[in-house]
Amino acid sequence: MSILKTIENTAAAPREPAPAAPLLQVSGLSVAYGGTEVVHDASFAVGEGKALALIGESGSGKSTIARAVLRLLGSRRAHVDGSIVVQGREVTGLRDREFLPLRGRVLGFVPQDPGSSLNPVRSIGAQALEAAALVPGARRRADREALVLGALERVGLPEPQRVMESFPHQLSGGQLQRVLIALAILPGPRLLVADEPTSALDVTVQKQILDLLDDLRREMGIGVLLITHDLAIAAARADEVVVLQDGTIQEAGPTRSVFTAPRSEYTRALQADVPGLNPDRFAALRAERDEHRPLAEADVQVQVRDVSRTFRSRDREVRALADVSFTIPRGRTHALVGESGSGKSTAARALLGLEAVDSGSVAVGGRVVDPADPSALREVRRHLQIVYQNPFTSLDPRFAVGRIVREPLERYRVGDRAEREERAAWALDAVRLPDSLRGRRPGALSGGQRQRVAIARALALRPEVLVLDEPTSALDVTVQAGILEVLATLQRDLGLTYLFISHDLGVVRQFADTLTVLRRGEVVESGTVAEVFAAPREEYTRTLIASIPAREAVVTAAASGAEVRA
Repeated sequence: MSILKTIENTAAAPREPAPAAPLLQVSGLSVAYGGTEVVHDASFAVGEGKALALIGESGSGKSTIARAVLRLLGSRRAHVDGSIVVQGREVTGLRDREFLPLRGRVLGFVPQDPGSSLNPVRSIGAQALEAAALVPGARRRADREALVLGALERVGLPEPQRVMESFPHQLSGGQLQRVLIALAILPGPRLLVADEPTSALDVTVQKQILDLLDDLRREMGIGVLLITHDLAIAAARADEVVVLQDGTIQEAGPTRSVFTAPRSEYTRALQADVPGLNPDRFAALRAERDEHRPLAEADVQVQVRDVSRTFRSRDREVRALADVSFTIPRGRTHALVGESGSGKSTAARALLGLEAVDSGSVAVGGRVVDPADPSALREVRRHLQIVYQNPFTSLDPRFAVGRIVREPLERYRVGDRAEREERAAWALDAVRLPDSLRGRRPGALSGGQRQRVAIARALALRPEVLVLDEPTSALDVTVQAGILEVLATLQRDLGLTYLFISHDLGVVRQFADTLTVLRRGEVVESGTVAEVFAAPREEYTRTLIASIPAREAVVTAAASGAEVRA
């Protein structure tokens, strides 16, 4: 065949279409505050209908990158270098008035905390109408209201008219997060930046929100930049992953490559810390505990028997607990699991004597918990302490660490000052808090360090029982793994008994011995963790368990490149 004929055939052959330009192209991005660089030379791209996850611990720079894309850093405080191209247009050099039209119409934003992102004194409708005003042609109020109702219905909210008329405090966390997504998609953006959109939600609601984002990508072609510290979510939901540590990209590429064959040690460490992917992480510690304190020799430390509690107001009744019973052997962990409103927090408050019950009984170490008897309740509480969910609000910001841990000893007048100092130091040693941090106030500590202080404060009185109220839900997976290891070690060494409250079934499977599944105040199912996870009897339990990102499912999807839902 002649060269001329070859050229003619080549010209006549159908050509592969040119790859579409990415919605977002970030190249060489660096961000500095006051001369300190917090993001170093970051580069990545997000295509149409694709999802890219930025993952890493707190302080890794992922939210800073997202806010740089959205220009929410504050130009006076942050110095930004590099290139950010949105739909083929370089935006780093744009003036604020030139960038403003991109917000909403091109770039949508779903923030992490719906509770602080919506105005509490304005109705959902009033706030949604502002987003609808960004839609071209929506000049009449009736047109904007129709758009709002359509968006609320699109994100799966029942009774959108009622939602419009509601105030934020009248909706659940999952409903509020759907509202934020509706507001973000209402003007029709091409790229959605979702900053930890599910970190504060129950596992089943989390799945619903992530399913919704997947549907929007598939049906509307929206690109998603997902900010998360949860590698399991990233592995199951993103097409590509960028792993960040201290502002530097450690690894980047297709999800299947990063997940099945991580190149960096940091990525492997993150992967090892995901509870849903490593259910046997604390098996060795539990085995050592069981060898020292066999279950057959353990007496009952906590007994809750047929407890009911109904809250009544002028026009309604809410049955928070209905004949709830469970027991915890000494030195073991029992978990209460369920969605928001299931009654698990009410049960914990009843155990602590913070909530009177309508019927039934609660006992700790054979001592009855009776809120009507203050002196007896005070004695019970000496042996029963709580670690709260949020380490950012549970510690007095005025006091240094040492005083915070000594406070319960002072309240119970335990020993003299020297003995209290010694016991506080022992408690801080037990949670592995470095000496260098003990003179600091909470504001100078990280989230994980604060939670260690909270555990030390609870340990100071040498209690027999700890109530752990979502103690790791506000923490990154790596910090969470460290806290759970401390708690498992303390149980092995001290024989502590835990009531563990959580909506994270991955953590429960990893950490607890037995569990009770609650729904709307009623016991759905109970038993050992191994039994319930292996053969759940009830559909509700199966739904909760199915919401855990499973290693097998994620690895299979990553290996094949198929999309999987967590």
